[in-house]
Amino acid sequence: MDRLASGEITIVVDVLPDADSDAGAISAQATAAGSVVLQGGLRSASVTADAAVAEQHRRGARTSIVVIACGATDAAGSRFAVEDLLGAGAVIDALAVRGIDHTSPEAAAACEAFRGLRSAARHLLTASATGQAWLEAGRREDVLAAASLDADSPV
Repeated sequence: MDRLASGEITIVVDVLPDADSDAGAISAQATAAGSVVLQGGLRSASVTADAAVAEQHRRGARTSIVVIACGATDAAGSRFAVEDLLGAGAVIDALAVRGIDHTSPEAAAACEAFRGLRSAARHLLTASATGQAWLEAGRREDVLAAASLDADSPV
């Protein structure tokens, strides 16, 4: 977490959060650094992008946006989480649709991973390590709900 890129807006993506999620600590660190923090993912990609665009308009200037795929933790420590890559990609894609383009190779790769795998999101979430843990815990419907693109409406 000490290597977080600074941004005026930080979008934290934790699609299938677990008890040991770093999302809270990442959000707190970004807030302490003066960033506006938004939570994003597959369910809220468009809503999150709209909120980021609204913040940029409120500022009246080009605004730096950092999208962080949290990953997951297990007994061995932190690990890559495909669900967060896809969630970050969905948010980045939604930002691009609104005219905010990605400028980092990581953002471009996440966006293209999402675009190419969008139709397989439900399968990929249920097959991921975190998804499998949730299935074993009887949380299949929660995993399927997390895979629903833009299911969350604006508040």
